[in-house]
Amino acid sequence: MDALRWISSRRTPQSRPADPRQVANSAGGYTVELDDLARLRRFLTLGVDGGTYYAAEQALAIENAAVVARLADADPAALVATIVDVSTRGAAPKQNPALFALAYATSIPDAAPAALEALPLVARTGTHLFQFAAYVEQFRGWGRGLRRAVSGWYTGKDADQLAYQAVKYRQREGWSHRDLLRLAHPETVVPAQRDTFDWIVRGSVGAEVPRLIEGFSAAQQASDAATWARLVAEYGLSWEMLPDAALGEPAVWDALLDVGVPQTALLRQLPRLTRLGLMPDFGGRTAEVTAQLSDADRLKRARVHPVSVLVAQRTYASGRSARGAGEWTPTQAVVDALDAAFYAAFEAVERSGKRTLLAVDVSGSMGVPISGMPITAREATAALALVQLATEPAASAVGFSQGRSWSEPDLLPLAISPRRRLDDALRVVDALPMGGTDCALPMLHSARAGLEVDTFVVYTDNETWHGQVHPHQALRAYREKTGIPARLVVVGMTATRFSIADPDDAGMLDVAGFDAAVPQLITEFARAS
Repeated sequence: MDALRWISSRRTPQSRPADPRQVANSAGGYTVELDDLARLRRFLTLGVDGGTYYAAEQALAIENAAVVARLADADPAALVATIVDVSTRGAAPKQNPALFALAYATSIPDAAPAALEALPLVARTGTHLFQFAAYVEQFRGWGRGLRRAVSGWYTGKDADQLAYQAVKYRQREGWSHRDLLRLAHPETVVPAQRDTFDWIVRGSVGAEVPRLIEGFSAAQQASDAATWARLVAEYGLSWEMLPDAALGEPAVWDALLDVGVPQTALLRQLPRLTRLGLMPDFGGRTAEVTAQLSDADRLKRARVHPVSVLVAQRTYASGRSARGAGEWTPTQAVVDALDAAFYAAFEAVERSGKRTLLAVDVSGSMGVPISGMPITAREATAALALVQLATEPAASAVGFSQGRSWSEPDLLPLAISPRRRLDDALRVVDALPMGGTDCALPMLHSARAGLEVDTFVVYTDNETWHGQVHPHQALRAYREKTGIPARLVVVGMTATRFSIADPDDAGMLDVAGFDAAVPQLITEFARAS
């Protein structure tokens, strides 16, 4: 056999590099290594909780911390700007990665000034501030600059805003507002601010203490549902401002719903409202709650991430807490509303008019949770595929699955469509036989079958290693054979440093995770062809 026949720049096994820039991924296949800014954005969006099938979360955390450190030295302005952008756009389902990166940046001299200045933009609630404080102590002490930044976080709020933060977000991660105020020593000449600080630190009630604190204090002393309900109505208290005993009272939740439960809190409290009998199949508060759940404007204003809606839908429909802490009988109207809310959580998505093939990686490596939430990358990608199928009339979906054997992956049609319920579609994906991942298959299959495809969209963790040709080589071969300037979008679902997209090919796009803007981003990229 001619050994030279094994060497080709057009068709290279994924077990060998096709380009000097490629590196071995965690599964042993060769993929493109992302630059640090792209890796940072992926980390901020997806986090490392749960790790991946091939890489433990601790290893991923160390890798991504090193990325933050390198950027803090090389381009601190870009580092902080990216943290702020991902955080404020609501691109990530959790704030922890952004808060961690910001805390780390404060320990690097060149990055510290910009990072400290960005604190109120990233840490927008008391809970965020407590998480930041816990992270920051992993890297540095409480110097003057850090104390000044925390002081500014408090003095930048008026008395009513301070009171709200103080009674709603009381403590977390071993920190309280009292602890931070004693460290920061904020100074103010505004009487209402000063009295609010005094109440937080010493419990003293001055003449200018906001009215909300009066209501909070009365609620802590009360002991019956009628009083709690009255205080909720009178002072506009939220559920976090009430003692635990109050939260088991239907009358209290009736009052809370009358005042208005924020969208994120409403998603989390659906099981409790159901157990308390407030959302029966007919009557009660069901119609009101379901209308709020699927209100696109409310979802947008609250920056509700689609993954959060997906988790709520999966949890509520199951009738059982992910931690096994409680059970309930789901109300069908609520399940339907959550299904609608998932689609409503995305920005208005225009159709590209392009022939689109969606390829979903359902391999074992996609069974890891996203951002530590009770939803896997495989389930999240299936849900996102539904959004695109609902948008694009000329679109179909396939899954990377087992062929003749596990080591010979194949593509199987995914029996999902926008006409199916979200939970039904997810069960279809969960039931698909797992196999190895060969992300070149969509292009190879389309070429063999004579399919005319304008846009390939691959959802994967980029741990591809099977196959006799790299995905970017398969795409170029498909273009040559069909004459179609086909494009490839790779949606990475884990915070690794790998991508199958060629960064030098303008017809390939790498996307980190998914947020409300991703479907429209894919549409715009497809239209450019």
